[in-house]
Amino acid sequence: MTIQIGDRLPAGSLQEYIEVETEGCSLGPNTFDVAELAKGKTIAILGLPGAFTPTCSAQHLPGYVQLADQFKAKGVDEIWCISVNDAFVMGAWGRDQKATGVVRMMADGSGTYTKALGLEFDLIAKGMGVRSKRYSMLVVDGVVKQLNVETAGFDVSSAEKLLAQLG
Repeated sequence: MTIQIGDRLPAGSLQEYIEVETEGCSLGPNTFDVAELAKGKTIAILGLPGAFTPTCSAQHLPGYVQLADQFKAKGVDEIWCISVNDAFVMGAWGRDQKATGVVRMMADGSGTYTKALGLEFDLIAKGMGVRSKRYSMLVVDGVVKQLNVETAGFDVSSAEKLLAQLG
């Protein structure tokens, strides 16, 4: 079943590659409980098929990096990018896209969280395994307030579209 507006984010965890060690976060991949991380926050989430892929690298993620200040001005505490890649790849992609400190690059290496959302995308026949559908969502205190899932191409999940939905 696919997550819907009004649903609470499912239980689960995501990993983030931490570049600078801080209290409670060691250098390298750190695992975070999604419910704990979302508690009391407004989060813009973009989900996409894969790091370093053409549309994801040229259009999807860059829009959120470029418009991050506008999201913050409209009350968004954090922006997360979730992809079915490991934390090392997501960290490297974040550095490449100059997203470090702007967008949290959240790894769902085995795709278990993406499956819990009901947003998996089977690309096994193309040699890419099970990935994520392309989407965006706005989450407030763990509850989905906006959800934009692409059916083909790249149209409804852009940073501009989600930003416009914030009013």
